[in-house]
Parts: sequence; structure tokens; C-alpha cells
Amino acid sequence: MSISSVRTKLLLVLVLGLLTLPIAAQNRRGPRGRVYTKADVNELIKVAENRSDRFIKLFDKALDKSALDGSEREDRINERAKDFETAMDHLRKEFDKKESYIETKPEMRRVLEVAREINEVMLRRNLRADVENEWMALRRELNVLASVYYLAGLRAG
Repeated sequence: MSISSVRTKLLLVLVLGLLTLPIAAQNRRGPRGRVYTKADVNELIKVAENRSDRFIKLFDKALDKSALDGSEREDRINERAKDFETAMDHLRKEFDKKESYIETKPEMRRVLEVAREINEVMLRRNLRADVENEWMALRRELNVLASVYYLAGLRAG
């Protein structure tokens, strides 16, 4: 076997190996070692988006009926809820543009930063049961996404 045929075979193996990298990069291990594809993460984001929309509506109504109604504190909390919705929308927009979901880790980090502030409010205040239940479910979904992206999740209490 000549040196040039060995080089050719080695080069072929390297090229084939490099071609599989983009495919492998799109599948990442998440919670409990599960492999997540971009389609899996897309579905997780969709579920979290839908639940966040329901939560924000309930949250706003609950604040209007709380002791905070009409206060600057209520205004700040509502602003954070809007920031959360904006961050979720931005995550979706960037996710749809990217080849691999892990490229949207900065956007997911931002979602979690804003969600942490809302989580603190939810942990300190007693709001209606429907709001509390919706937040617990949303927090659980955000924590799954956080683990998929290798980020710290939201504390439960």
C-alpha cells in the first residue's frame, strides 16, 4: 500500500468525521441523560410559551385584585411580566433562525433571569390558586428547558 493511498484513506475518514459534527451538535443530552433534538426543544419552548401567555393574563388579574393594586410595586411587577413575555418571544424568534438550539443559550439565559424575578414574587406572595398552579407548571417547564440548555433552574421554595 502506497503512502498516497494511506493519506487518501485517512483524509476520507477525517472528512466523513467532520461531516457528522453538525448532526451530533444538534442532539444534546439533557435531564437524566436524555438526548434532545432541535424538534424536541422546539416543542418544549412551544409548551412554555403557551403556558406563559396564560400565566401572564392570570398574574395581571390577580395583581389587580391584590393589596398591590395601583401601586408602583404592581407597575414594576407587571413590567417584569412584560419583559418575560418579550424574552420568550425573542427566544422563539432566535430559535427559529438557528441551526442548532444550543445557539440560543443566551436567549434562554435571559428568559430565566426575568423568570427568577417573577419567581421571587410568586414565592413571597399568596395569589389565587389558579395563578399559583399555573406558575408551578410553568416553572417546571422552564426548569426542564434550563437543564436542556445546561443552565441553573428556578428554585421552588
